[in-house]
Amino acid sequence: MPEKKNSKKSQAKKEEKEEIKEVIPPLDFSSLVLPFYTQALIKLGLAKDPFTNREQKNLELAKRLIDLLDILKERTTGNLKPDEEKFLSACLQQLKMVYMEKANIIKL
Repeated sequence: MPEKKNSKKSQAKKEEKEEIKEVIPPLDFSSLVLPFYTQALIKLGLAKDPFTNREQKNLELAKRLIDLLDILKERTTGNLKPDEEKFLSACLQQLKMVYMEKANIIKL
């Protein structure tokens, strides 16, 4: 009988850990920007890919992700709250500076 109790407890702990891992982000404008931003950081070699746990650089794909954020900024001009516009601009500015440095366009 004690084995069943331990088994149930360990199963309950395992399920509890799985529930904790799955976090739903807030439903706001940053939820649209952050996936592109994060993937661009990964493709610029600034963060590890969560699936491979390795750094990988792909400047062509990073540029594409930055361009997508530029399109989002262009298409939402005049429709964003000031803090949303500031957030998107800051993300783009950071990504563009890193991209230009990694592509040897500028030296920082």
